[in-house]
Amino acid sequence: MNDDLNTTEGQEENDLSKYMPQDDTSSMQENLDTSSNANTSAASASSSYSFERQNEDLVWVASKVNNVRVELGKFVIGQHEMVELMLAGIFSNGHLLLEGVPGVAKTLSSKVMSRALDVEFSRIQFTPDMMPSDVIGTSVFNMKDSSFYFKKGPIFSNIVLIDEINRAPAKTQAALFEVMEERQITYDGTLYPMTFPFLVVATQNPIEQEGTYSLPEAQLDRFLFKIKLDYPELHQEEEILQRYKNNIKAPDLSTVKPVFTVSEIQKVQDIVEKVIIEDNLVKYISSITHKTRNHGKIYLGGSPRASLSILKSSKAIAAIRGRDFVTPEDIQFVAKPVLNHRLILTPEAEMEGLTTEDVVNEIIQNIEVPR
Repeated sequence: MNDDLNTTEGQEENDLSKYMPQDDTSSMQENLDTSSNANTSAASASSSYSFERQNEDLVWVASKVNNVRVELGKFVIGQHEMVELMLAGIFSNGHLLLEGVPGVAKTLSSKVMSRALDVEFSRIQFTPDMMPSDVIGTSVFNMKDSSFYFKKGPIFSNIVLIDEINRAPAKTQAALFEVMEERQITYDGTLYPMTFPFLVVATQNPIEQEGTYSLPEAQLDRFLFKIKLDYPELHQEEEILQRYKNNIKAPDLSTVKPVFTVSEIQKVQDIVEKVIIEDNLVKYISSITHKTRNHGKIYLGGSPRASLSILKSSKAIAAIRGRDFVTPEDIQFVAKPVLNHRLILTPEAEMEGLTTEDVVNEIIQNIEVPR
């Protein structure tokens, strides 16, 4: 009888079990596993797409940069470092100062580079009698409606070549302060913004002193790079003579093919922003700039703007060289052109014949390179 009761109870349990809630733990785990695998696959696909897209962008940048090199190579022989630094300046949205003795293709290089970019270009020849209105513009009286209107000066362009910038007096130099930093002009209470891109490429001669004015430190600090151009090597000079031995005319710059449009310049700048720089390299940049402020041979060290300039330009150099990450070599490459016009040596260091580049080299050699 007990056996019959047990059998009956077992049957009732089996019958009731179908009405009781089932344990969904195993099925939930299966769903979670499936969902997790799907998310992982999606993330992996997204990461793969992003990586491939980034590589495609870097290949595109490298191809465009090579085309610019070809266009400059038609007119300028050598000066490979200058070309790379000029492109890095453009991609970093920074102003450039070219310094060299007469005849080393400072102005020619600037003109060819501007034509390789499909943007507006203007040239200003600075002279000792130049006034600020000759640069930014002035008010003109309209006889028809008896009113004044603002006539924009040659500074309103995309790339502005200022030839022999150190020949203008301080009053005219001051007219460049606002437009170089804030990319706008304020005249008679009205603000006139500059169109993108806006870059100043200035040239100066380091030798002549007659009729020249030293640029204020505040203005020098607004230039991303000071690029020093040296004499060409012997074989390069021979190549120059061979190229022009049967051509006495001035180079025809109309043959330069535009490589970058305005939208493409913006695209490259966006790509440069995405270049990775590790925290230890950020600390490396800070150490270099900080050392310039605590060096026995330096009277005036680099500002925080100098650190930011090294950061931005090193990312641009990495993109130009086809990488999506910055290396210590990129930082070392841009450190000298970024710092050489921002530092002021002590009188004792100048008497020893040292240059700012010598001191920057010494600083770089004494700071441990992160790996």
